[in-house]
Amino acid sequence: MNERPQPMTLTETAAERVKALLAGRGKPSAGVRIGIRTKGCSGMSYTLEFADEKNPFDEIVEDKGVTILIDPKATMFIIGTEMDYVESKLESGFVFRNPNEKGRCGCGESFHV
Repeated sequence: MNERPQPMTLTETAAERVKALLAGRGKPSAGVRIGIRTKGCSGMSYTLEFADEKNPFDEIVEDKGVTILIDPKATMFIIGTEMDYVESKLESGFVFRNPNEKGRCGCGESFHV
């Protein structure tokens, strides 16, 4: 029986940044939870928060030593996504390369599928 592919992956840079954030939190965490919320010009944006515990319906991704919990309402929108962390002179943050996106707003804050 083939193992089901994970719904998303992380780059090495993203995994290291998540590890650093979790270590700096000061209390045990189950991982970080990714979700989707309605926001911005294009309709949806990604959310990222510390997770104190795993919820029964979370999709669990374990990649490069990091546990990512995906909110069940977000799973179908982010299947195949790669999470990266980018730093430049002007900004730094997590970037989601999502093959399901059909477009993004001009400021890059929201997307639609």
